[in-house]
Amino acid sequence: MKSQTKFKNKKIYLKMKNNQNTIKATTILIAIFIMAISYSSCKKKTTPPPNPNEEELITTLQIIFIDSAGVEPNVTAIYRDIDGDGGNAPSTWDSIRLKANTTYLANILLLDETKADIDTISNEVLEEGVDHLFCFTQNGVNITTVATDTDLNGLPIGLQSKWKTGNMSTGSSQIVLRHQPDIKTGSCTPGESDIDLTFQCFVN
Repeated sequence: MKSQTKFKNKKIYLKMKNNQNTIKATTILIAIFIMAISYSSCKKKTTPPPNPNEEELITTLQIIFIDSAGVEPNVTAIYRDIDGDGGNAPSTWDSIRLKANTTYLANILLLDETKADIDTISNEVLEEGVDHLFCFTQNGVNITTVATDTDLNGLPIGLQSKWKTGNMSTGSSQIVLRHQPDIKTGSCTPGESDIDLTFQCFVN
């Protein structure tokens, strides 16, 4: 009788021990599951790194025309809209006035004047020249325009250009900066416009 009780107690002890092992194993599995969920949750909340090609604000475009023969004075045309599109009207929007039958070398300067330290965006356009292209369209005015600077692939950028005027005429000059990351071919078609301006233009 005593041996049967001892055997029975041993069975109870083994059963309790198995239950304890099961509880431990279950606890470990639950802990692993909670850790996996926490890691996944933290991973989802990770902030992605900033995009180095994020579009910059361009408040000001200045284009300076220099007579290649050194006879005519320099001509400067400025567009300035400090609060950007959709706000107040531009504070400055000059017309372009050039001399007839003259060849000008033009330089474009782009600025973000909303910052305490004015940001020269044209420097960034030059650094990322393989992704940018200025396009010039003359309407009704006797001017031909050709970009004279090139990117690392030998394709035009347009921060520097040559403007050759003909006889007296009046019309408009459209200046567009196209952003073409990894799709630049020298054509104005692909990409998006970082700035698109049309100046009244006079050849006198």
